[in-house]
Amino acid sequence: MEFSAKQIATFIQGEIVGDENATVHTFAKIEEGMPGAISFLSNPKYTPYIYETQSSIVLVNRDFVPEQAVKATLIKVDNAYESLAKLLNLYEQSKPKRIGIDPLAFVAETAKIGKDVYIAPFAFVGDYAEVGDHTMVHPHATIGSGAKVGNDCIIYANATIYHDCRIGNHCILHAGSVIGADGFGFAPTPQGYEKIPQIGIVILEDNVEIGANTCIDRATMGATLIHSGVKLDNLVQIAHNDEVGSHTVMAAQVGVAGSTKIGEWCMFGGQVGVAGHIHIGNKVNLGAQSGVPSSLKDGSQLIGTPPMELKPYFKASIAKRSLPDMQLELRRLRKELNELKQLLNK
Repeated sequence: MEFSAKQIATFIQGEIVGDENATVHTFAKIEEGMPGAISFLSNPKYTPYIYETQSSIVLVNRDFVPEQAVKATLIKVDNAYESLAKLLNLYEQSKPKRIGIDPLAFVAETAKIGKDVYIAPFAFVGDYAEVGDHTMVHPHATIGSGAKVGNDCIIYANATIYHDCRIGNHCILHAGSVIGADGFGFAPTPQGYEKIPQIGIVILEDNVEIGANTCIDRATMGATLIHSGVKLDNLVQIAHNDEVGSHTVMAAQVGVAGSTKIGEWCMFGGQVGVAGHIHIGNKVNLGAQSGVPSSLKDGSQLIGTPPMELKPYFKASIAKRSLPDMQLELRRLRKELNELKQLLNK
């Protein structure tokens, strides 16, 4: 399917600089551009490529002013990266979608299946489970008994939704993700650790995306709650009875211990660790590998273990490089001080 520069500019409310009849049928990175492709430029580091790219159309920010001739047709927009995302979504939506239940899938007789659903070979839908309209369930995905999946969801291969959990509309569960495994609850006894039954569920609200091999544990009682618009990367662990606020994002290998509440619009870098039974405010940014032992107020921007504000953290990191020299200097000063004390005592 081809789109012209004029059609694209109309859709993303852009301004054309060049040939409005230039057409594209695919996407390409600006440094790997080819005729018939659309690319984008948002990071200034990639500016040199715009003068040599072979792409037919390039999205640029409105303040971009070329320093030399550009072969490609430019479409100027308020935010090139955001506009690219809109075009990619349009491209995905234009692809034909499969519907129907494959004969090799297992769907319980008591399950409720919406209209235009696709259930792939070897997928499993348990007793009294519900699958909403236009949802796609890929091979070997499991929807447990009593679980509910909303409309327009994608459940990728080997994703598992345990019994009675709730998935909202427009959610994506990537391969190997697990929603509703037991929380890590054990009571120590003289004979060992006795398992505490986890009788709660997991609730994912609308527009949540869960990365590959990410695990969200069911609550001991009540619900582990992931609010609307949350995006979790691969290999993230959310423990029992946690609550993650709307539009919060977490990069790979973040771990959140149990009964912690995280606010809205937070951003956690890779390998952040958060202790249990604490509260993280709204719009908190945590740098990669931060360890959080206690609650944080709204708007905190921290990094490290325990987390520090960014400027002091980087100052401390620079100071660490001087520690070996500082240690030698301290030993020398101590020696001189002892020698002075001996002279004074005489």
